Amino acid sequence: MTLQQKTGVKIIYEDNHLLVLSKPARLLTVPDSTGDPSLLDWAKSYIKKSGSKPGNCFLGVIHRIDRPVSGLVCFAKTSKAASRLSEQMRMHTIRKTYLALTRAIPPARSGVLEHMLKKDHTRNLVQVFPKDFSDPLARPARTLWRTVEEKGGLYLLELIPDTGRPHQLRAQCAHMGCPILGDIKYGAAEPLPDGSIALHAFRLEIDHPTKRGRLVFKAPPPDTDVWHIFFYKHYAK
Repeated sequence: MTLQQKTGVKIIYEDNHLLVLSKPARLLTVPDSTGDPSLLDWAKSYIKKSGSKPGNCFLGVIHRIDRPVSGLVCFAKTSKAASRLSEQMRMHTIRKTYLALTRAIPPARSGVLEHMLKKDHTRNLVQVFPKDFSDPLARPARTLWRTVEEKGGLYLLELIPDTGRPHQLRAQCAHMGCPILGDIKYGAAEPLPDGSIALHAFRLEIDHPTKRGRLVFKAPPPDTDVWHIFFYKHYAK
């Protein structure tokens, strides 16, 4: 069994400047104090082996997703790509689309969530406040959302964040009254058996850092019981 099979990491796209991966839930995006393996570790190991590159290889972290979240993560393989993709992040031209499952009935078919978010670093928890809340430690967060469909007592939501705050989607969905399935940190009734939460980075759109043209990547949600009723239909979109 290969390292790729062992970890469940999937390569979605690769060229001289980019490496786009699909991260399984429960794998860190980057190393933290736990010392557990991360997607970044996996990617560096892969590049060293596939490119026969000795020593440390460059790999720029452009964005990250939470440990219990699955889906698309893009790394830069060159400093030029890292700089240009980071600028796209600052200019909000990178577009990310997530899918989420909730058992709660959404308050409408669609809408925009606008709040101020403040992170409690001691508890690793984000607090949600009205958009006119004033606090030097709070940051604005904006997310577009819509209800895609309901099936089997679950509601499938599409979430498009305009900002990239820590725990943004998790906290805003909970504040809307729709905690993400399995996310007990933000109000879900119970955890999922595998320790994941039903939040998946499904689609990623970027401008190629060195060529003309827009790139669009997709990754299917995990093939697990909670996702299976929506799995193929929404990956094929």
